[in-house]
Formats: sequence, C-alpha cells, structure tokens
Amino acid sequence: MSETGAMTIRTKRLTLRMPDIDDFAAYAQLMASPRSVGMGGPFDLRAAWGMFCHDVALWQLFGHGALTMELGETGECVGQVGINHGPLFAEKELGWFVYEEYEGKGYATEAALALRDWAFATLKLPSLVSYIAPGNAASVAVAERLGARLDPAAPRSDPKDLVYRHFAS
Repeated sequence: MSETGAMTIRTKRLTLRMPDIDDFAAYAQLMASPRSVGMGGPFDLRAAWGMFCHDVALWQLFGHGALTMELGETGECVGQVGINHGPLFAEKELGWFVYEEYEGKGYATEAALALRDWAFATLKLPSLVSYIAPGNAASVAVAERLGARLDPAAPRSDPKDLVYRHFAS
C-alpha cells in the first residue's frame, strides 16, 4: 500500500489498483448479465452496488479486497481480482473475472498470480481457496495454471462449487 492507503500492484502488462466509482458501470453490467450465473447472479443494480462496496470495504476491514485490472499501456479496465472474506466465505478466497472482450489473453492468470503472491508474502496466509462454479472451464484452467489443486473436503457456501486450494510456497 502507498502512503495514501491506495493499493497498487504492477505486473508485466497490468496495473492492479483499488476500484473507483468509474469502474462500477462495467461491473454492474457484468453482474446483471448471464455471465454472472457462476457468482450467484444475475444481480439487480442494488445487489451489484452492495457487492461492489463489499469489495472496496474489505480493504478497511481485513487489509485485503478487490483490485481493478487495467492494461498498463492504455489504462483500459479489463476485469477484477480480489481476496474475498467475511461471513459469506468459509475461507479467504482468491477470485477473478475478466470482461468478455478481454477473455483468453491471460489477464486473469497474471493478475491472480500477482495478488496471490502478495497475499502469501504480506498476509502470511497458509493457503487460499478459489470457489468455482461447475462448468466454468476458464476459471478452472486459471486455478490450475496457478498451481491450485481441487480440494473436495473444503468448506463452501454453495455445495455445488468446486474448491481449488492455493498453497504458499
């Protein structure tokens, strides 16, 4: 975190930064779409706003939360990566999404790797989990590229979720 409390991580192609109000329109559009089914959606505007605020509030409450992924060269917002926690999550979860037009370019893997490594180094966590809806092959591929392994015994809010466990190295 910087002196102002704004978290930023830079990777080869991305800047991961704190979400701001300008990110909400694209976020709400994704959450209202059928693409959000794996996250429990689609969600109306009120629910999307609550989730967006949750992502931001986690930083104050737990010292981690969501970061907006933007292209380092252009500043285009391509998605979000975050560490979720609180009463809706059995364990700290490493999650990600990429807006449809940016899928298949490795942004989710690059961002999740950077945030995962930050979390293990800074928060000293022994592990993180990723809750993935069955059938979400793209997210399963990201989890496996990160070295996470399926953990069928892990607790979960949704009994249908696949749980991939990431271990600190």
